[in-house]
Amino acid sequence: MTNEASAIRLLRIDHVVLRAVDMVRMERFYCDVLGCSVERRQDDLDLVQLRAGAALVDLVDVSGKLGREDGGGVPRRDARNVDHVCFRIESFDLEALQAHFAAHGVQVRESGLRFGAEGRGLSIYIEDPEGNVVELKGPPA
Repeated sequence: MTNEASAIRLLRIDHVVLRAVDMVRMERFYCDVLGCSVERRQDDLDLVQLRAGAALVDLVDVSGKLGREDGGGVPRRDARNVDHVCFRIESFDLEALQAHFAAHGVQVRESGLRFGAEGRGLSIYIEDPEGNVVELKGPPA
C-alpha cells in the first residue's frame, strides 16, 4: 500500500442498496425500527429510497425490474444480498477516474447521472477483487 496522491478522495458512504424479498416488511423495519423515512419511491423500478441520516438505504424488490437485472437469486444467509455500496467522492472528473482505474487494472462497468443522498450527480461503477460492486459518486449536479 502506498500513500500516493490519488484521483479519488472518499468523503463518506452515500447509499447502500439492499435486495428484498418482502418489501413491506423491510420498509417497516427500516422506518419503524431504525427511524428511517421514505425519501422517494420509483415504482417503475420497484425501488424505495429511505433517508438514513445523511445517507440513503435503497430497497430493491428482487422480483422487480432492478432486482431481476443484476442481482441473481433470492437473498439468503448464504447468498448475496447487498447490490452495491456507494462512496461519495470529493470531485468527479470522469477522464481522471478512468485513467486512474486503467492504471490499476480496474475495469469500469458504467458511468452516468444517478440519484443519491444529496440528489442527482455523476457516478461510476467498478468491482472490487471479490466481485463486489462499488459506486463512486460525485457532488450533486
